[in-house]
Amino acid sequence: MIAGPVPPAPRSSAVVDPRIGDLGPALLALEDGSVFPGVAFGAPVAAGGDLVVNTSQTGYQEVCTDPSYAGQVVVMTYPLIGNYGRLADDDQSIRPWLRALVVANATAAVLDDARQLAALLRDAGIPAIAGVDTRALARHLRANGCLRGIVTSPGATDPAAARAAALGVPRWEDQDFVGQVSPPDVTDYDAPGDVRARIAIVDLGLKHNIVRAMQRRGAEVRVLPHTASAADVLASDVDGIILSPGPGDPARLAAQVAVARAVIDDGRPLLGICLGHQIVGRAAGAETTRLRFGHHGANHPVRDVESGIVQVTAQNHEVQVIGESLPAASGFRVSQLNLNDGSVEGLRHATLPIETVQYHPEGAPGPLDALAVFDRFVEAAAARWAGR
Repeated sequence: MIAGPVPPAPRSSAVVDPRIGDLGPALLALEDGSVFPGVAFGAPVAAGGDLVVNTSQTGYQEVCTDPSYAGQVVVMTYPLIGNYGRLADDDQSIRPWLRALVVANATAAVLDDARQLAALLRDAGIPAIAGVDTRALARHLRANGCLRGIVTSPGATDPAAARAAALGVPRWEDQDFVGQVSPPDVTDYDAPGDVRARIAIVDLGLKHNIVRAMQRRGAEVRVLPHTASAADVLASDVDGIILSPGPGDPARLAAQVAVARAVIDDGRPLLGICLGHQIVGRAAGAETTRLRFGHHGANHPVRDVESGIVQVTAQNHEVQVIGESLPAASGFRVSQLNLNDGSVEGLRHATLPIETVQYHPEGAPGPLDALAVFDRFVEAAAARWAGR
């Protein structure tokens, strides 16, 4: 609904399953004046951020607990959210990080409150709104680019006040999200069987499935905070380094870019994922820029430049590496491209065991096409383990 008269909120029982319980009418307001009425069903608070659209049919639990969504209002285009229960072991971090959730219909497939998505959001203080035509909203964002917005608290249905609040939401580029989501301490994880390598992961907004992927391949894992120095990352017992996914703009992360440059100069196996990919790109001398609207979903086709193989990938990012800005003398080349818009999806070094991907090979949620990325990285790290 664009600026102007706001229609009445939808009937709560039609958009929020009674087993969840609604909290009353609320609004989603955007900085361009658009206002969408709905029904509150998350925490009874207001919150705002940049709106991003996720097209996944499943995986809403993983989306909510993915640190890469820190500071963002997530709009789910699939119309039924909550139609299967939550499993705590599938959470991707210790808590939800999104600012708010927007859905068409909030459903409840399970009677156990603890397994409902609404309970996860309420416990973490995250508001949610149902009854929004999320596909119309997605088309609006696609036509107008990324917009800031706010989900009002229950009962706060004054359109003018909501529009003013949306204009007051801080800009995404001006915030340090990595500092919010990264842990302060080092954590070590054992391999379940015979050890093949020791991997250091710089946690910029790490998803648990990346650690699990390393453990399944026989690697011990040392998770380091985002403040780790090059000396920490390049400790003598480390065989390979991962720069994790995470939220925010890589242009703010000069210290992490310097660490990536040190790893490149050292020549040890290095894997950059999503934000980590962007950081490696900047360390190689490339430029990054924000997309008009990001990639968020579990069905993005990516073509490998050398082999021609197309993979379906899970993605969640706002920024791209500009392939044309990559210096020829850097040793890096563009290795993968997004078939939807031609943006860069991966880099590889000509001589060093260094690879980056813009998507999420850990596949939570999403397809498992890209797991070979982890296989190649661990094989390179295992070779170093065997040689020392």
